[in-house]
Amino acid sequence: MSTPSLGAHVEQTDPIAEAQARQAPLVQFFLGDPQGYKGPEVRFEGGAPALRAAAQDAGVDLYVHAPYIVNVATLNNRIRIPSRKLLQQHLDAATEIGAKGLIVHGGHVGADDDPEKGFDNWRKAIESLTIGDTPVLIENTAGGDNAMARHLDRIARVWEAISAAEGSDRVGFCLDTCHAWAGGIALDDVVDQVRAITGRIDLVHANDSRDAAGSGADRHANLGAGQLPPDELADVVRAAGAPVVIETPGGAQEHNADLDWLREHL
Repeated sequence: MSTPSLGAHVEQTDPIAEAQARQAPLVQFFLGDPQGYKGPEVRFEGGAPALRAAAQDAGVDLYVHAPYIVNVATLNNRIRIPSRKLLQQHLDAATEIGAKGLIVHGGHVGADDDPEKGFDNWRKAIESLTIGDTPVLIENTAGGDNAMARHLDRIARVWEAISAAEGSDRVGFCLDTCHAWAGGIALDDVVDQVRAITGRIDLVHANDSRDAAGSGADRHANLGAGQLPPDELADVVRAAGAPVVIETPGGAQEHNADLDWLREHL
């Protein structure tokens, strides 16, 4: 089995330079504020056309992470409606730069809300989106008893709901190792379990975890420095056979050490 393409989450001003500093064939980044409802912005000099051309010239694949605040599952109209709008805006921007995927968290409902309505809100969200060449990649999350994509049974219900939506063929899955570990999902068969539900894994976020299994804490650690068993982390990456992004602390120096760690363990 060939080694998957490895890259990192980087600062967004010049993703191509960041990729080259890591000798990486792919990078992930935000387009704008990850904690705000303000629409996306391409900070690369020359804007979206220049970034798309530079990435093609450099042979670098681009992935965009949607803002953390996007929650299309919620029953709260004041959050769900702007979340849908923001997701579409980021999807359009990601498509404009030629991104290979737009990663979005699964979101959550309130403690007293019917989770079935949250699943159906995902269906409605997919039906509301105009999805072009850049697919939407739903990511599993680490915490929250009311999360839509923390536990495998919830992920299965999300997938069942969106499978009924027009455009569901343009929806994929991003598997985060730290989130799975912290969320209480066993790593030894997580790839098989997720594939049985979704039929696909399009991207892996290979992250170690600062905290214990099942803690619900979304705190990434550098590879080999956290609590994930090293062999299990490597086995997930190997079994998934998908492109890999590390979202670990630090800059190019720390990321290069993490990428070297992955190469040594794969």
